[in-house]
Amino acid sequence: MSNYLLMKNKNALVCGSTDGIGKAIALLLAERGVEVTLVARNEEKLLSTLNELNINYGQKHRFICADFDNTSSLQEAVHNQIANYKKPIHILINNSGGPHGGPLIEAKEAEFRIAFERLLICNHILAKAVVPLMKDIKFGRIINIISTSVKQVIRGLGVSNTIRGSVAQWAKTLALELGEFGITVNNILPGYTKTNRLNELALKNADNENVNVEEIFNVWASNNSVNRLGDAKEIAESVAFLASDSSGFINGHNLVIDGGRFR
Repeated sequence: MSNYLLMKNKNALVCGSTDGIGKAIALLLAERGVEVTLVARNEEKLLSTLNELNINYGQKHRFICADFDNTSSLQEAVHNQIANYKKPIHILINNSGGPHGGPLIEAKEAEFRIAFERLLICNHILAKAVVPLMKDIKFGRIINIISTSVKQVIRGLGVSNTIRGSVAQWAKTLALELGEFGITVNNILPGYTKTNRLNELALKNADNENVNVEEIFNVWASNNSVNRLGDAKEIAESVAFLASDSSGFINGHNLVIDGGRFR
């Protein structure tokens, strides 16, 4: 592997890292030499993913078990881990599952509050925890996995469209504030990507429309120019580049990875 692809002596904190895009990112960063701290709420899945990392890669990986719907416990767990770790986190990957779908006008007010806490407040808690040491070493990469809805809203995902937009604005503001310290903040906007979350949405849509789930996948695939769904590792590859030393002049950017769906 060429040196520019390797990221040895780097440490990453990867959220939502036991499934889907988050897990693909954790595995790829570990493959490139990064020491990974997994963050998710299911301890059994965390232990399974940690075992997978430890078997395949030589670094000493670890995990934080925390529920993003409980911000105070997340804050405590992350601060304890960083205090015990005694190393800077060079790379922060903010990634969390979105709210349930449905028409915006039918959404309950509580749904907005829950989504805001999970998708924005938790990002902010994690950024505040890692940025001081990033400033000390004059290097940091904060990468937020959001959605193409930031550019083009998605019908039936009203609450998600609303909150994801606020996360993008938060990230852009942070990029302006932190760039001078060698810390970049960028957003990845994935299109329809093969994950368990996408399977859940497809099953729900198929049930609502009384069609076969494969028809839903085919419609989604036909909406982009490559006529297929994305693979989680394809998203991870883009994240790995933004996390590398080579990406230092990319800051405050929304990178759309959707096979050409956005027009």
